[in-house]
Amino acid sequence: MESFSTIDIFDTKGIEYLFIIGYLFLLIAFWRFAIKPVRITSQIKKVIGILTESVLQIPQGLFYSKNHTWTHMEPSGVANVGLDDLLHHITGDIKFHKLIEPGGEIHKGELLTEIYHQGKMLKISAPISGQIIQVNPLLNDNQLIGSEDTYGKFWVYKIKPNNWIAETSSYYFADDATTWINKELSRFKDFLAKSIPKHSPQTSLFALQDGGELRDNTLSELPDGVWTDFQQDFLNDI
Repeated sequence: MESFSTIDIFDTKGIEYLFIIGYLFLLIAFWRFAIKPVRITSQIKKVIGILTESVLQIPQGLFYSKNHTWTHMEPSGVANVGLDDLLHHITGDIKFHKLIEPGGEIHKGELLTEIYHQGKMLKISAPISGQIIQVNPLLNDNQLIGSEDTYGKFWVYKIKPNNWIAETSSYYFADDATTWINKELSRFKDFLAKSIPKHSPQTSLFALQDGGELRDNTLSELPDGVWTDFQQDFLNDI
């Protein structure tokens, strides 16, 4: 009968193999964590309040107007209309006023609604013309709206458009929308650099985080003069 012998791995290089195997398991775990840097970085920036393109929602199937409204036609032929995510992140929580009753007519470029944040106001222009079919019932005068579901439950109007193709032909769509939003973030930084020193020089550093990144809800703590400039030099300058 053959005899059996045992080997103590601690007397051989077996312990080194165990260390190597353990290291490989740690490396795999780290790699699985590291392959998601964009999503993780985005979540961190949301928590600490930094406004970058990775934080913004930019659905690719919508048409985006230069005045930061969006529109999307449903199969029924009715178009949803709302404010884009960048505008919501810039202003902070807002209330809607001067909403048009169903049955009313609106033309592209006319007043769509007014939005307010702590008494400071912006006028928003309509991206399309048509008949108002429905007003979002969630947007009453006492409801503060944030950026949590900009393109979902917080649309503003449902409109039956009467000149859809012509009026949306110059709007941004799909990848062009993403590129445009990124450029708008840079344009907004340039706007702040000009407007804040005029109206509130002591808050110049407030608008930016360390490293020059924009703070989320940037306009929310800035004075009326900056909001007036934003209306004229950013929203209307298109």
